[in-house]
Amino acid sequence: MKIQLTIWWCWIIIYIALNSFMYAKELRVMKLVEGLHKPVYLTAPENNSDTLFIVEQHGVVQRLINGEVALSPLLNIRHQVHQPKMPGDERGLLGFALHPQFSKNGRIFVNYVNKKDSTVISEYEVDPKTIIANAKKEKIILKFQQPYSNHNGGQLAFGPDGFLYIAVGDGGYAGDPHENGQNIETIFGTILRIDIDGKPPYEIPVDNPFLNEKRAKGEIWCYGLRNAWRFSFDAETGDLYIGDVGQSSWEEIDYLPAISPGANFGWNKMEGAHCYPPGEDCEKDGLVLPIFEYPNNANYMKTLIGWDQNDAQGCSVTGGYVYRGSQIPEL
Repeated sequence: MKIQLTIWWCWIIIYIALNSFMYAKELRVMKLVEGLHKPVYLTAPENNSDTLFIVEQHGVVQRLINGEVALSPLLNIRHQVHQPKMPGDERGLLGFALHPQFSKNGRIFVNYVNKKDSTVISEYEVDPKTIIANAKKEKIILKFQQPYSNHNGGQLAFGPDGFLYIAVGDGGYAGDPHENGQNIETIFGTILRIDIDGKPPYEIPVDNPFLNEKRAKGEIWCYGLRNAWRFSFDAETGDLYIGDVGQSSWEEIDYLPAISPGANFGWNKMEGAHCYPPGEDCEKDGLVLPIFEYPNNANYMKTLIGWDQNDAQGCSVTGGYVYRGSQIPEL
């Protein structure tokens, strides 16, 4: 049976000032649209406030125009995308990005897990008249096999430098059994940075940190991530904010100033700002620790420091944006 989900227009912000955190109390949740099927992401064309693109995990990018779902989607690639059948299945269509010149060239990019459990980064072109992409004209940019079914990453975003950034999970299972997070000879557990405007299928920017390092993957921009499901750039500064999903104890928000190559966020030596596995010593020198973390597992916290069952502050971290606008004064 098709599961109908409701997507909620929700603004959440965490004000960070050293060790103190404040939550805006005036914010509220509003229903935007219903009748969608497992929506996982939403974005909008620049300078077009009437249109939103909504990514559904089963392989469809819907068009929301003036608050109504259009009869024809922007893109439908269900036939080649893994179809999640059970709650918690992390595969499917996970990421979507518009080219910075989308209004002129109609180029869109997707990140999905196919029916053979390979991650695929592909490009399509949108017809400027119909605002519909031709699903039969796929240009595969990058493809690699996933060792397990979980931790597929998913986020795609263009940085202020015009390059495409791609979140790749650590390969899955639990605890990073292949120790991919600290291995720059694999693309797992990283954010990649590639140039899709050069020679097809892509080029590696000359200032990528590991381009000239023997056996390292030149596409890597930063590493030591478990599953950076979502990240975003500060539109004003170019700084990078990453929501990295934790193992069994800590969720974290990582931060990189603009154009800071080669950062190591510590996984699987660390989970959040704590050594992993818990109770072991670890070397923190050279690691970039999170700017914020919260406990995700009350049972572990209760065992460690005697917290009550209600002391966990949430489940997996998702992500967020830096907001400097004036239309929502509470932010």
